[in-house]
Amino acid sequence: MQLSVTTLTHAAGTLEPFEERHRDGLIAAAHADVGIFRHMPFPVARDGYGAWFDWLRAEQDAGRWAPFAVINTFPAGGEGVGAIVGQSCYINIRPELACVEIGGTWYRREAQGTAVNPAAKLLLLGHAFACGAERVEFKTDALNMHSRNAMLKLGLTFEGVMRHQARRPDGSWRDNAWFSAIREDWPALRDRIEARLARSD
Repeated sequence: MQLSVTTLTHAAGTLEPFEERHRDGLIAAAHADVGIFRHMPFPVARDGYGAWFDWLRAEQDAGRWAPFAVINTFPAGGEGVGAIVGQSCYINIRPELACVEIGGTWYRREAQGTAVNPAAKLLLLGHAFACGAERVEFKTDALNMHSRNAMLKLGLTFEGVMRHQARRPDGSWRDNAWFSAIREDWPALRDRIEARLARSD
């Protein structure tokens, strides 16, 4: 797997690799309601999104994460067309295993439940498999039923819960629910997501 990082575009959303010019738009989207981060490991409510942006940029420079700003291009996507509505990332990039995780995803509330997330996942999954991935992973706090249901709705395979795998910002243990898609899944999964997006037109 040779995972390249480039701008990814769909009629419902554009994903742009993080640059400094995205900082203010991401901060504005994140601070519109910091309650959306209650299941995230990074303490956005306490430290502010700017601190996470700095961390993500450092991980990006080191080649460990590939964060994307998600830009709404769909009239029903919550915020106005052209607005930054969230982020999604490639993380845990393992070329030797042809495996990558998609995570660090969040959207401001107005964009949740719209075409933005399925479009972003379609782009990220498709690009990963085009770059040679054999497996794409997803995880979420086991208590985050909204995220778990969204992954099932996409058509990802639930693989189980790994207990005490991370810490929450308050220090409590976090169990992670894991999902995946492998190369053999991709044609049917792609068709499923595309059909869902077509119904959103």
